[in-house]
Amino acid sequence: MALRYPLIHFTRRAVQPSALELLRTVGQQHTFATFAPPVTQDATGSKGPTAMVFMNMGGPSTTNEVGDFLSRLFADADLIPLGRLQSYLGPLISRRRTPKIKEQYAAIGGGSPIRKWSEYQSSEMCKLLDKLSPETAPHKPYVAFRYADPLTEETYNKLLEDGFGRGKGGRAVAFTQYPQYSCSTTGSSLNELWKWRNRLEGKDGSAGIKWSVIDRWPAHPGLVNAIAGNIENQLATYPTERRGDVILLFSAHSLPMSVVNRGDPYPAEVAATVHAVMHHLNFSNPYRLVWQSQVGPSAWLGAQTSIAVEEYVKKGHTELILIPVAFTSDHIETLYELDKEVIGEAGHEGIKRSESLNGNPVFIDALADIAHKHLMSGQSCSSQMRLRCPSCKSEKCLQQKKFFAEQGSLL
Repeated sequence: MALRYPLIHFTRRAVQPSALELLRTVGQQHTFATFAPPVTQDATGSKGPTAMVFMNMGGPSTTNEVGDFLSRLFADADLIPLGRLQSYLGPLISRRRTPKIKEQYAAIGGGSPIRKWSEYQSSEMCKLLDKLSPETAPHKPYVAFRYADPLTEETYNKLLEDGFGRGKGGRAVAFTQYPQYSCSTTGSSLNELWKWRNRLEGKDGSAGIKWSVIDRWPAHPGLVNAIAGNIENQLATYPTERRGDVILLFSAHSLPMSVVNRGDPYPAEVAATVHAVMHHLNFSNPYRLVWQSQVGPSAWLGAQTSIAVEEYVKKGHTELILIPVAFTSDHIETLYELDKEVIGEAGHEGIKRSESLNGNPVFIDALADIAHKHLMSGQSCSSQMRLRCPSCKSEKCLQQKKFFAEQGSLL
C-alpha cells in the first residue's frame, strides 16, 4: 500500500451549553472563510495581537504538486528514517511513487482538501477567540504545512510581513493539528519552525516573535465528543437489533517500530483518545485500535487496518465502522485509503466509515477552548514537550525543545 501520511448532531453526554456555543450566530452557514486583513503591533488588546499558527503535514492541493510534496516528505528523516542513504533513497522513492500517488489524488477530486479545511478551522476558531479572549485579540489565523503549500518558511515570512517580529515583538502560538504527539509529526513540524525562526530572525531573537506551543490534546472533551458524535451518527444507520454488535475500528497512522522503541509517546496518546471516546460511549460496542499507511519492509506498528478488516470478514464480522482518530480533517488517508481501498475492496455494505471532523462545530469549539486555556495559562509549552524520548540522540530535537521551553511565561 502506498504511503499516505499524514495526519451533526449528538446524543448522550453532549457538550453542555457554554460561552463558546453562545458566541455562535444562529443559522451560521459553514462557508469557507476569507482571511482577515494583516494585524499590526499597534492594533492590540493588552496582550495582543496573537498569531494562531495551525501546524500540519499538509497535502498537495492539485496533482501537479504531488511530486514536490513527496520529495519533501521522503527527505524528512524525522518522519521516514532512511539512515545514511536518506539523501539518495528519498528522491528515488518519491520519483517512483509520484505517478501512482497522482492517480490516487485524481480519484479523490484532484487534490487534498486538507488546506481548505485547515484554513476554515483556524479562521473560525479565531473568530471565537476574539470574543473569548479580547485581551489577546485580534487573533490572526495562519496555516503552516510541513510538506505542502503554505510551507513553514512561507508562513513565517507572512508573519514578518504582517508586523510580527523584526524588532516589533508580537506573540504567536504554534498549534499542532496532530492531537497526539509524535516526534515524526509534531516534533518534525516544530523542528522546521525552529529552523526558520533562526534563519529569519537570528538565533538571539532580540525583539523577535514570542512563541508558545500547543503540542498535544489527545483527550480534550470537545475532541472526544466530536469523534463520539460522528460514531453515534454512523451507528444509527444499522438496524437497532444489530447495532450493539458493530465492531468499531479506530484507525491511526502507523509508526516504524524503530520510532516506537525509541520511546515515542504517540501510541499511548492515540490509545488515550480511543479510551476516552469509548468511555463517552459507555463502551457500547466491541472495539480495537488499528494502524494504517505503513510502507516499506521494516517493522511498523500493527495490526494493519486493511489486514484487520480482512481477518474480521473471514471470521464472519461484516459490520464494522472505521474511525479516523488521529486526523482532524479528510485527506488521502480517509478519502482514498479507507474509503476506496479498505472499504471498497472489502465489498460489504455493513463496512462503513464515521465522518471526519472537518467543519464540525463541536470540534471548532474544542479548538477555541484549547487555545483559550493555553493563552490564559501563560505557559510556553507543556511539561511533556520538554521531556525527550528515553533513547533520543537528536541534537536538533534537544535545541528545539530548549528554545520553546525557554520562552518562559507569556502572561
